[in-house]
Amino acid sequence: MNTLSPAFKILTWGCQMNEDDSDQMASLLMQMGYRLAGEVAEADVILLNTCSVRAKPEHKVSTKLGELRILKEQNPDMIIGVCGCMAQRQGAAIRRRNPHIDLVIGTAQIERIPELICEVVRSRHPLTALDLPRAKDDAPVTPGRSTQAHYGKLKTFVPVTYGCDNFCSYCVVPYVRGKERSRQLSEIAEEVTGLASQGCKEVTLLGQNVNSYKSPDDGSTGFPELLARLNDIDGLQRIRFTTSHPKDLSDKLIEAMVTLPKVCRHIHLPMQAGDTDVLARMRRGYSVEHYLDLIASLRQAAPEIAISTDILVGFPGETEEQFRNTLQVIEDVRFDMAFMFAYNAIPKTAAAALPDQLTYQEKNARLAKVIELQNRITIEKNTEHIGQVFEVLVEGISPKDPTRICGLTSQNKTVNFEGVLQTIGKLIRVRVTESHLYGFVGETM
Repeated sequence: MNTLSPAFKILTWGCQMNEDDSDQMASLLMQMGYRLAGEVAEADVILLNTCSVRAKPEHKVSTKLGELRILKEQNPDMIIGVCGCMAQRQGAAIRRRNPHIDLVIGTAQIERIPELICEVVRSRHPLTALDLPRAKDDAPVTPGRSTQAHYGKLKTFVPVTYGCDNFCSYCVVPYVRGKERSRQLSEIAEEVTGLASQGCKEVTLLGQNVNSYKSPDDGSTGFPELLARLNDIDGLQRIRFTTSHPKDLSDKLIEAMVTLPKVCRHIHLPMQAGDTDVLARMRRGYSVEHYLDLIASLRQAAPEIAISTDILVGFPGETEEQFRNTLQVIEDVRFDMAFMFAYNAIPKTAAAALPDQLTYQEKNARLAKVIELQNRITIEKNTEHIGQVFEVLVEGISPKDPTRICGLTSQNKTVNFEGVLQTIGKLIRVRVTESHLYGFVGETM
């Protein structure tokens, strides 16, 4: 080990839940006395927090593990751990392909990282920890959390549920995150109160499906009630949440979004496909008609709301006509933004065994058309806001232009504008003067 205090590096792929998991890992390591390394080569402990939702992140992890093998040869005392969804999905097979790995840690075993590292240091033997609540009779345990990693942050993530019970046919999440379990409302409120007292102005509530949140100490307390409780916390200015599942989006939640002033006017509502037959094969639990009714209800209740979505093209058996249906729904709904992907088969998911798998060329040709369409719509919608005044939470210096500062509107739109650093953390009014695909340029009022 280094003569200085030992150092760590965490490399993260995937969703906001993975980002929060990495923050928790960092907090645990700092409590052990580790410091954050500037470069990977300087670290005594390297943790790769991985994603399995699509093939590309797993390929990146495999490439990185090959690079780390060389570092391990140069520094045999270095500890390398693979954590997260890929670790949970592949288990011990990762070590068979990469014998230089010391730890394989599943999604529900983050709390054990300190003891596992200490044991590897002591014994120099690799360890695997993959226990995960899956069965109905497994205890719905949620992990303990530390706010140390979030100390002083202007905005942060707060998980409210873990796992997923939906089993969409293309998705590996229920297998790698376990059965759905909610945190107690009082525990979440205590965490957010603590964050607000430390200067946090905005929280994003996380869950594979936040709409299905039910406080375990009171089964009648759902997500709208949680939002109402957090809305009353002093010092907190904004509440966001993701992801919402269309089959569980209720009128009560829409009402909460409209009546609670701290809840942002933005919702991420994954559609996935604009054809009901494709949605049925995806096991999404709703029709296109139901989805469009939800969009209409949201916009009627809050005309200023921004709606983003996920689009998955090239699902097995998707015909050209069904793909055109998706394009038509995108054109009709006019989402503010979309995350767009071509389907790739993930082992052990139901869709991987379906017939009529499309070719790589077919899937990517369809993806290109979706991206072109949605980018045009995004630019058009953003252009409509030129001259409009938005309330912006100032976050810091713009990564696009160091002479400007930037922040987000309630609708989750980025605004870059000239301003002073003293406004960081404050809500200020900004008029839009230019629009772009990524967001806006503005001027303070």
